[in-house]
Parts: sequence; C-alpha cells; structure tokens
Amino acid sequence: MDGRWVEVGDGVLARRYAELDLTVGLVLGAERALVVDTRGDARQGAELARAVRAVTPLPLTVAITHAHFDHCFGTAAFLPCPVYAHPDCRSAIVATAGAQRAHWAAHYRAHGDDGTADAITGTEPPRPDRAGPARLDLGGRTAELIHPGRGHTDHDLVVHVDDVVFAGDLVEQGAPPSVGPDSVPAEWPATLDALLALAPRLVVPGHGDPVDAAFVAEQRDRLARP
Repeated sequence: MDGRWVEVGDGVLARRYAELDLTVGLVLGAERALVVDTRGDARQGAELARAVRAVTPLPLTVAITHAHFDHCFGTAAFLPCPVYAHPDCRSAIVATAGAQRAHWAAHYRAHGDDGTADAITGTEPPRPDRAGPARLDLGGRTAELIHPGRGHTDHDLVVHVDDVVFAGDLVEQGAPPSVGPDSVPAEWPATLDALLALAPRLVVPGHGDPVDAAFVAEQRDRLARP
C-alpha cells in the first residue's frame, strides 16, 4: 500500500495516499500524539498505525472528521485509545456502516479489487467514545477539535493546531467538494467562513494536497454559486 508523510508544520504531518487521493494527519506533542482519521478498513488502518509507530512511540489519541468509511473504518488498529468525534458522527457510523460496507465492497469488486472489497466487508468500525468539540493538551501544544458548522455532513469536525487546519472533506483539492445525500450545501459556504476565521496558513483537505486560505476561499465561492 502506498503512503508518504508530508511535513506541514513543526511536528504536524499529513499522510498522502493515491487510493481515493486520501489525506490523514498526525500531530506530535511532547506527551502524546493525535491521529486525524484512520483510513477505510481494518487492513488500511493497520498500515497507518504502523506508519505512525515508525514516527513516534507516544500514547495516541484519534480524532475522526466525519463518518464516511474512508476516514473512520480503520480505527480499530489504534485501540485502546480515546477516539474523538462530533456526537452525531457516532450516530452516523451506527446508522450507515452496513450500507457503506455493502456499497463500497461492490464498488471495489466491480473495479477488480477483491482484496479491498473483502477488507471492507470484514471491518466493523469502532464507535468514537469521546465527544468533540474539545481542546486536547498533547504536551506543549494544544489541538482544538472544532465543529465549524454543517457542510459535507451535519457533523464535520476540523482539527486546528498552530496555523494548520485538518479540514476533512469540507475541503478537497484535485476534485470538487463531494456533495452527498448527507451534505448540507446551503450552509457549507458559511462553514468555510468559520474555518477561514481560524486564520490558517495551511489547510489539509480530506482528499488532495495541502492548500492555502485563498484556495479555500475560492472553493467557498464556488459552493455559494446558485
């Protein structure tokens, strides 16, 4: 499985994958580390956990940006540890995990990737056990878990650390933002305004390369067009 770390700040890393153009995150403090999203199945989560352990031996905490499979189905590889998400994220995982498994397993089988289809079918995603928004003391730095509003889902959570924001799928680079049946497009531009109010130097999207605030503003403007 592919994967490479990109340093986006001092002790702040994004990990990029060709699969779904996914981007996850890792924030290092002096006493603990924060993993932002966990990939799409138990096998992928285990790969990410190994990659994290190659960087740091620190105790881990996980933050989930939203309930879509590619961001949260790999969580079991990090347990036992605290897993933070918006309260509605937990409910969405409970309500939709079965349908997501069936849909994406069929998708991967149709594309000849039986290994990923089998891995998704065999994955039962753990439920987050801690509620955000929250402020996490990682030792020498604080990570803020913020619900800036509704957009890609009704439970989007972003991670703000120093001058970097991990935005989940509120922001995408390389493709237009994904508007699905659980999205709230009418509120999405205002949610991006709230994200921009954090004055980020860099924004790490859920898919694609890190971007600057101007990119996010342009994406906001496109979403606001009728």
